[in-house]
Amino acid sequence: MRALLVDIGNSRIKWAWLKEGRLGKAQAAEYSGWRARDFARRLIGSRPGVERILVSNVAGDEVTAALAAGARLARAPEPEWVSTRRRACGVAIGYLDPWRLGVDRLLGMIAAHCRFAERPVVTVAVGTAITLDLLGADGRHWGGAIIPAPPLMVASLLEGTSGIRRRAQGGASGRGRSLFGRSTRAAVEQGARFAAAAAVDRAVSEAHVLVGHQPQLVLTGGGASGLRPLIHTSSLLVPDLVLEGLAAWCVGV
Repeated sequence: MRALLVDIGNSRIKWAWLKEGRLGKAQAAEYSGWRARDFARRLIGSRPGVERILVSNVAGDEVTAALAAGARLARAPEPEWVSTRRRACGVAIGYLDPWRLGVDRLLGMIAAHCRFAERPVVTVAVGTAITLDLLGADGRHWGGAIIPAPPLMVASLLEGTSGIRRRAQGGASGRGRSLFGRSTRAAVEQGARFAAAAAVDRAVSEAHVLVGHQPQLVLTGGGASGLRPLIHTSSLLVPDLVLEGLAAWCVGV
């Protein structure tokens, strides 16, 4: 079987081909302004024999319509829009209303569970927001947390203040490797980065108490590599976690 797997985030899109159960190399791009022909040309191209297109989309209906139209232009199968369900691929969602959990988070947990089937996992996706989810060794989802990613924290603080915004403009960067910056801009940026890292460490600590075992920390998302050096807990960086989850979904659902 040859399937195209697509992960559509708020600002970036990633895709990879699944052939005979093996996931190929992922590609990524910013898709703002893409139309149907862009999806047809860049994602599907002239590759023959595509049998399925599986999509994780958290970006809304406009992108859904454009990708569907692109598939028709390329004479490819109608995309299958993966949605959150209570149980899938060994994972049981802990939200009171499962549909309120983003499908990308479910797929990330599915991929992590496939990698660490006998160990609890904390999955952390660093994008526009940072999502943190705890998954038990038995596949039970204990719940999650959502915080702004550092750039969003910085933007919110600058937009919501006058004095800090004025003092953060211009001048030397004053940014070093520690929490303590030597300019207002550095203090804001470092404060946001270290706050996000501290939240991840706190999540792992609380997870340990809840499940009784040290969980594996798995990081993913475009901002994960930049945040990782500030996190005290040892971690595994998996850039294509959602695509791995789509691959598992393709085979197992």
